[in-house]
Amino acid sequence: MSIRAIKRVSQSQPHVEGAGVHLRRAFGFGDPTEFDPFLLLDDFRNDNPAEYLAGFPWHPHRGIETITYVLSGNVDHGDSLGNSGTLGSGDVQWMTAGRGILHQEMPKGDERGRMHGFQLWANLPSSLKMTAPRYQDVKGQEIPEVLEDDGTKVRVVCGEFWGKKGPVEGVAADPRYLDVWVPPGRRRVLPVETTRHAFAYVFEGSGTFRDASAPRAVKTDRGNDVEAYAYEDVGNRSLVVFDRGDEVVVQAGEQGIRFLLVSGKPLEEPVAWYGPIVMNTQAELRQAVAELRSGTFIK
Repeated sequence: MSIRAIKRVSQSQPHVEGAGVHLRRAFGFGDPTEFDPFLLLDDFRNDNPAEYLAGFPWHPHRGIETITYVLSGNVDHGDSLGNSGTLGSGDVQWMTAGRGILHQEMPKGDERGRMHGFQLWANLPSSLKMTAPRYQDVKGQEIPEVLEDDGTKVRVVCGEFWGKKGPVEGVAADPRYLDVWVPPGRRRVLPVETTRHAFAYVFEGSGTFRDASAPRAVKTDRGNDVEAYAYEDVGNRSLVVFDRGDEVVVQAGEQGIRFLLVSGKPLEEPVAWYGPIVMNTQAELRQAVAELRSGTFIK
């Protein structure tokens, strides 16, 4: 077995999107090869309604899939196909934009004003860029959980893990999307196929991602020393990007650690990207923008 080394650790950065939603971006709108097949991860946890209630009014998507995972609060959504609904705490929406859709997402906090959740974008391969749009709305109680004897808990949103299969199916990137909680002081080994790109995003507690049985080196000025990442505690809003290997090792800190563990098979296709529209060539991108302007975007 080969433990995945850490390529880098970074903090999600503040951004304002939609009509004035304050969020934190873990990655996106940079070089897409490192996260292929994933394009973007936004953390929209916020306890101030003034910073999220304006929401994300009508906007287009083409060529991608968006995965919205709500932890607290509600998100009302609607689209150009006539679909509408509300995502609540623990719910997931997997939207395949395909050849094009217009939709809106309007967040509402819970009784304490909290609006917590994440949105991940996954790329579609060229063969499915112009597929018909579709939704998979999943209620929180439909998402299977694995509870280990040591208290480790994993919600399997998509993919297969420890004998459980997530309810979201038929996704082109064949992703595995896990919500992992490891109790204080515990060490866990989590399998991730070597062929996949993988990252973790910490949103509660802290810990280290390393071979916890190895001797701990004296910490020095890290500089570009990748090994030093293995001995660095990572906490809330930390993005951990893994190198190749077939397992991830996590050591929980004093408060335990909760994180998203996401992996997928790279598409290894060219990416032409303009906001919420992601195609393979600049010509396809220009055509999509022209259709938006002419009112022929929705097929």
